[in-house]
Amino acid sequence: MIIDIIQILALGISLGGVYALMGSGLSLVFGVMRIVNLAHPAMIMGGAYVAYWAFRLAGADPIAMLPVAVLILAATGLVLYKLVFEREAQSARYSEMTVLLTFALAMVVEGLLGAMFTNTQRITSPEYATDAYFVGDVFVPKGQLFAAVTSVAIISALALFLKYSRFGNAIRATTQNREAAQLLGVNVNHVCLVSFAIGVGLAGAAGALVSFVFSFFPSKHWEWIVILMSLVVLGGMGSVLGTVLAAFILATASVFVGFYFGATWSTLTFFVALFVVLLVRPQGIFGEKPELA
Repeated sequence: MIIDIIQILALGISLGGVYALMGSGLSLVFGVMRIVNLAHPAMIMGGAYVAYWAFRLAGADPIAMLPVAVLILAATGLVLYKLVFEREAQSARYSEMTVLLTFALAMVVEGLLGAMFTNTQRITSPEYATDAYFVGDVFVPKGQLFAAVTSVAIISALALFLKYSRFGNAIRATTQNREAAQLLGVNVNHVCLVSFAIGVGLAGAAGALVSFVFSFFPSKHWEWIVILMSLVVLGGMGSVLGTVLAAFILATASVFVGFYFGATWSTLTFFVALFVVLLVRPQGIFGEKPELA
């Protein structure tokens, strides 16, 4: 019994690290710009294909390809923001509009990936992806562990950047009060542009790690939408810290459900969590309760 619990915790924590990076970019983008980016999982797919084809064609390690995936996706984010999101940024119904915009964008990205790479399931397979560390009767897959450690390192770097850099302070100020930040001289439009690029770049980083942790294909992103939305809703929309904490909680819970009730039920954990949080505490763990008018 104790061994089972330790095993669940080991797998849940390692998987949670991957989910944390997958959700952090989505949470950052919502916090700064109030963009509900339903295309974020599709962007993760893009990063996964960058790592996959680099490995397939040149034998490049997917973790080593992570910076390349970040740069490609960040550049894509810059272009998308200028073409799609910047125009209506001052609209009072901006968040509602972005749901439709990003839903359409997700379908476009899925179609492009399907046309270029077909809908065949793929997975990057470096040697460590199928190996594991054993401590007595407890095992930890090397792929998940390496991905989790890399994710934590990236999220820690992001946290330090947001807390101690001048531009990070501008991002936090814009997140807390957009109008006040603008009055204090913050170039809010520039902050939004760079923040969106960072968010999409984080999707590219997550994709490089996802490529050897999960099998993937273009339409896989629809399953990930529910997982990521449950993370950001539980953590509090716009709270990167809350999203990270929620990732570890829900990943461990899903491993527990899969361990005792079967793998087919583990994904249901995220659906149930999303439903319960919206019903009981819609602002999430770190979100602020909206004031009634």
